[in-house]
Amino acid sequence: MQQAEFVVKSTGLSAKGVRATLDLLNEGATIPFIARYRKERTGSLDEVELDNIKIAAEKYTEIAKRKESILKTIEDQGKLSDGLRKKIEDSWDLTELEDLYLPYKRKRKTRATIAREKGLEPLAKQIMSQQAGNVQQLAKKFLSEEVDNLEDALQGARDIIAEWVNEDLHTRSLLRRLFERSATVLSKSVKSKEEEQEAQKYKDYFEFEEPLKHCPSHRLLAIRRGEQEGFLRMYIGPDQEDAVALLQEKYVLGNNDASDQVAEAVADAYKRLLKPSLETEFRVKSKTLADAEAIQVFAENLSQLLLEAPLGKKRVLGLDPGFRTGCKVVALSQNGNLLQNSTIFPHPPRSRWQESVTKLKYLVKNYEIDAIAVGNGTAGRETIDLCKSIDFDRKVAIFSVNESGASIYSASKIAREEFPDHDITVRGAVSIGRRLMDPLAELVKIDAKSIGVGQYQHDVNQTRLKESLDRVVESAVNSVGVNLNTASKHLLTYVSGLGSTIAANIVDWRTDNGAFRSRADLKKVPRLGDKAYEQAAGFLRIRKASNPLDNTAVHPERYALVKQMAKDLGVDIKELIRNSQMLSQIKLSQYITEDLGMPTLKDIIQELKKPGLDPRGEAQVFEFANVRSIEELRQGMVLPGIITNITNFGAFVDVGVKQDGLVHISQLANKFVKNPMDVVSLRQKVMVRVIEVDILRKRINLTMKDV
Repeated sequence: MQQAEFVVKSTGLSAKGVRATLDLLNEGATIPFIARYRKERTGSLDEVELDNIKIAAEKYTEIAKRKESILKTIEDQGKLSDGLRKKIEDSWDLTELEDLYLPYKRKRKTRATIAREKGLEPLAKQIMSQQAGNVQQLAKKFLSEEVDNLEDALQGARDIIAEWVNEDLHTRSLLRRLFERSATVLSKSVKSKEEEQEAQKYKDYFEFEEPLKHCPSHRLLAIRRGEQEGFLRMYIGPDQEDAVALLQEKYVLGNNDASDQVAEAVADAYKRLLKPSLETEFRVKSKTLADAEAIQVFAENLSQLLLEAPLGKKRVLGLDPGFRTGCKVVALSQNGNLLQNSTIFPHPPRSRWQESVTKLKYLVKNYEIDAIAVGNGTAGRETIDLCKSIDFDRKVAIFSVNESGASIYSASKIAREEFPDHDITVRGAVSIGRRLMDPLAELVKIDAKSIGVGQYQHDVNQTRLKESLDRVVESAVNSVGVNLNTASKHLLTYVSGLGSTIAANIVDWRTDNGAFRSRADLKKVPRLGDKAYEQAAGFLRIRKASNPLDNTAVHPERYALVKQMAKDLGVDIKELIRNSQMLSQIKLSQYITEDLGMPTLKDIIQELKKPGLDPRGEAQVFEFANVRSIEELRQGMVLPGIITNITNFGAFVDVGVKQDGLVHISQLANKFVKNPMDVVSLRQKVMVRVIEVDILRKRINLTMKDV
């Protein structure tokens, strides 16, 4: 099977689109570039579909390499028949390949190999045929110095039969179907640790059983974590009697002594060989599926968080609140540069309220501050109250900013490079302020796992998680576009076609030569060749460039086309941009060529109507209700809140009491909800009603029904 054929079969996408995508990927094109600028070649496949093609192509390569290794190993043993070769070459399923390879796999010395060394394989074959009535009489022929009694002879024969059963392709397939159909996941507590405080969070799983096929990812990952921490034991498998009965139906063909021996060998094969092997396989399989689901949830949360509405180029005060250590305050320019930093102590134990008011009024006036960003952690609500109590001499918007990950950033190498002369508290306040101005530009500096969205991100496959989150960040950065003259090297790293080395070179060139005046200047950057320019140029913006198209998503390869459109209308490009009436007069069909079709032409017109439009909207001020702690909550209260995290089982909502509440999936809407993402989004402002408050366990149950 060729790669393209395999990918088409795996993804269900059109052969033409798949082949074009594989060609483009092999040419070094990135997924954002293909999705945006090569729609004609792929049939307008979106980023998700393109990513699925890339993953399937990688899977093909993985399987092809494994087949090559298996064929070589069996051939080296001199056991590769034409029939076996064909079976291996025709198979594109890794599980089936491993089953085919199992009899030839190099093993440690097993009970069966020891029995063969004692010359008991012929006895095993005769018993397996189940034609001999008296196996005792049969076994006497195989007594020797190494086999000095009948039971040892029969045990050795049964060991060989058990291994045959274990290595039989059809048998493993038969049992695999039974596992898929009726396996359960069972968890039990480790009795000696049941009373430990840490064990209590797994109390729901002390005696738990559920069909594996119905066990949701978050539950499976919770059980696995409990097992890893030593509080639970987990088992996966069907009813043992059912499994053994299925095997005996296949292998026990008569009703004599030999049949009894086969029945015993089959039961042993299941308990000792097949069940452990298949349980391990289904543990891995179920974990892989659970990981994929959890990673998908994390990726969707991260995407929404990265695309949260920015405040934009405003002068901002960033406040990292605290009680004992005070509130760190930084004044930032409209480009996010640190102008001044200070510390105020408005809260207990120092309670220097008036001094703090004076300091904030001075900073707002002196630096013409437009907005104040207050971290939503410890003392966050109290610090917002302080800011709201002040009568500034100008209009100042006050925002509560999600500070998850700010402390990770402040201690990072990136932060040390940016602010080598300031401590982590100042860096944290800067991160909070910048996060209000442009969440995307700031969040790309933080390890995505530390941002505080998703579920069980530390339990899933870390390689797969990183790959997925990197794709999400890349997609978000390129969908928004990047200001070439202000972007940090960390933000530029995620631009299509660049990477860390070229991103650093761009910043160095900017430092040495001043602002980029045109996209064409990019070609002067060391190591930024034609391919990187092709991939990156359309996603980089230059404000006030001499060519206005340099501040749009129109790719330089289409500048001549736009120039021709303007010429045909008798105007210049500047007059054409934002002129919806004039743009609507353009007959797109007359510009169609062999490599340029209607999808790209429509994209160009849309971009010219609203050049550089930020898809994220604008940041809006939000206010909590007048409740400050979980102790103040009462059943039936209706409160405004912000969704902070979305999982498969519901959404977590911050209602301003330092402990997020859960809106279970069944409480999200007055209708059945299959996927929470279908009805809510991250950072969405919602109204919720309190159902239940458990102060001891710090649990708040909320509903969005009939609110």
